[in-house]
This record gives sequence, C-alpha cells and structure tokens, in this order.
Amino acid sequence: MKLLLLITGFLLLFAVEMLRVYFIMPFPGSQHNNTIDIAYWISRNIIWLRILALLLLVYLLTSLLKHSKKLKKVVVILLLAFYTVIFYFFNFRFEADKMFYQPQHKNFFSANSNRIAADKLIIGVEINGEAKAYPIQLIGYHHQVRDTIGNTPVIITYCTVCRTGRAFSPIVNGSNETFRLVGMDHFNAMFEDAATKSWWQQETGTAIAGPLKGTSLQEIPSKQLTLDAWLRKYPNSSVLQPDTVYAEEYKDLADFDKGAIKSDLEKRDSASWQFKSWVVGIVYDKYAKAYDWNELVSKKMMQDSLPGLPVVLVLEKDTASFHVWNRNVNGDCLQFIKDDQTDLLKDVNTQSTWNMDGLCLEGALKGQQLKFIQSYQEFWHSWKTFHPNTMRYQ
Repeated sequence: MKLLLLITGFLLLFAVEMLRVYFIMPFPGSQHNNTIDIAYWISRNIIWLRILALLLLVYLLTSLLKHSKKLKKVVVILLLAFYTVIFYFFNFRFEADKMFYQPQHKNFFSANSNRIAADKLIIGVEINGEAKAYPIQLIGYHHQVRDTIGNTPVIITYCTVCRTGRAFSPIVNGSNETFRLVGMDHFNAMFEDAATKSWWQQETGTAIAGPLKGTSLQEIPSKQLTLDAWLRKYPNSSVLQPDTVYAEEYKDLADFDKGAIKSDLEKRDSASWQFKSWVVGIVYDKYAKAYDWNELVSKKMMQDSLPGLPVVLVLEKDTASFHVWNRNVNGDCLQFIKDDQTDLLKDVNTQSTWNMDGLCLEGALKGQQLKFIQSYQEFWHSWKTFHPNTMRYQ
C-alpha cells in the first residue's frame, strides 16, 4: 500500500512539473483549451507544491526503504532519477525564456550602411519624427525587442506561430516595465512582467492572468511591409541589424517572410480561410473584419466599409507590402482604381492621383494624405481566436 502511495506521490509531482509548462507551450493538444488560469495557479504555487509533495515522499521513503526489499529500492531510485530528468527538462530546456533570448547586441544602421535585404519584411514604427525598422526574421526569434523611439519607450513584439506583429508602450502603472517570454496562449506568445508577474497576451496586449488581469498595454501604431517600401517613406529610418550571437537561430526563419518555412507551426496554408491561411485584419470601434490575402494578391486593391469606416486595402507591386487607408477625405467617400503598372491610385471622384504612401500627388486633392488605419497580417486561426465575432470579407 505504501509503495502504491509512493508511486502516486511521484506521479503527482511529475504532473505538477510537466503541466506547468505543458499548458503554456505548443505541445500536442496543449493550445486548444482555456487552461491559462490553471497554469498560472500552478506556476505561482509551484514551490509550495514541490515542498508538500517532497515532504510526503520523504516520509513514505523513510518508512518504505527501512524494511523494503531490493526490488522496491530499485523502483524508488528509478523514480527519483526520472523526476530529476523531468525537473531538468521542464525547468531548464522547455521553458520559453530558456529557448528564446533577447538580443545581446542591439545595433541600428542607417539605410546607407544597413545589411538587411531590401525585400525583407519589417515592422516599422515612427514616433516624434524618428523612424525605426525591425526585420521580422530577427524579432520573430527574439519575440520582443525593448527600445526607445522618439524618446518614447517601446516594446516591439512578434509571434511567428500566429504571424502577429505588435508594438506597445511598456509603461505599466507609471513604470517602464520589463517583460520575459513565459509561454503562449492559443498559440499566441505570452509575456510576464517583472513587477507583478502578470501574464500578457501578445495579440492584444492584455493581461490575462495575475494581479493586473484585464489591464491592457497602450498599442503604438506600426506597419508591416518590406524594408524597401518603408525606406521609401522614411529614408532616414534606422534598421535593426542581426546580433551575430544568434546567427543560427535567424537562419531558421530565413523563409518565414514568404510562408515557406518548414515548421508545421509557422508555415503557411496556401488555400484561403484555412487554419494557417494569411488574412489582413482590421479592428475599428467594436468591429473586426478579416480579408483573405489570396484575394488581395489577385485583386491588388479591395474597397469595403466597416460600420462608420470606409476603407481601401492596397497591395504594392512587391506583393508583400500592404496598406489600409480611410477612404473618407473632406467628408467625401472616395472610390479608387489602381494602375498596376505604375502602382498609383486614382480616385474616381476627383481624378486625383495617389501614391503608395497614401499621398495625393496631383489633381484637386493634391497634398492630401489618406488616413492610416492600423491593420495586421496574420494567420486566420489567430485572428478568429482573438476576434471571435470577426466579420469576413466575401
């Protein structure tokens, strides 16, 4: 009976160590259920759970080994050895921040000295006249890069398993907070702040567990496009360069931009509206809407309206850089046609000509700027999970 209790105690100890990580990492079946509260409780109480379980095991071991036969001792030794292995792997190998690290050398070069290829995708941010570009191949490995733009602290985040890029202010309760990658929720990267140990969702910037649950970080406007397209508008932008310490890790994401990566978690479904199909997502007021990437590639331009917001989605000739703008100018809802040869737009209303930066070059509206609408390219499974009431453009 005591041997059975001992084995049961070991199994419970194994379960605590494993489930704490299993629920927040992409193990088979782990990301499809709402288990964050359980994972967070285990994580916050893991020390006490270990102590209680080990005290029980020590008591049983002392009693059992005193009069046990050799076979029982062998069983106990094997269980202890197995627990040691479990403890090592689930505390030093499988945890997110033991697999993905922050850059040790954060170097930015100007456009003239930059070594990043012009066709690589970047997340671009401009604040107070200063612009910076963060190649997705780099931040996709790091998951987050803490930085300052225009004297403003920022955290640039990317989750390759959701294909989501976001920029946030790291200011929490008036303090410039630091975060560590703790795992993922429904395949989306999740961060833990150093002060309160709350867990924050990368997709939404919202704390989903811990003392600050329900609090949201302020999102900072950002754009995803090729470096070439970004530098066209921001020629004085600085560009994040590879940290040579992580050269091998960056190589693993070399084909991520085009969705041709080998990883089952990160490669693209080429068909439309599949689990890992690409979509462009927009959130406006209480509404969310998704647009099929394949249709945008085919049409080059899509015009639509969310309640209270007429939009135009445009894809540049590079078939990678996209823009979403408000079609309402001076109280008029403009209708556009696109010249695929010149990559210019013309509005039907005034016959004015617009470029791929949303600026009117000539015509009655010359000098006008279309209003930027925050939009994202991501996997369909991610968008519909975190925007369950999303509409689909069809």
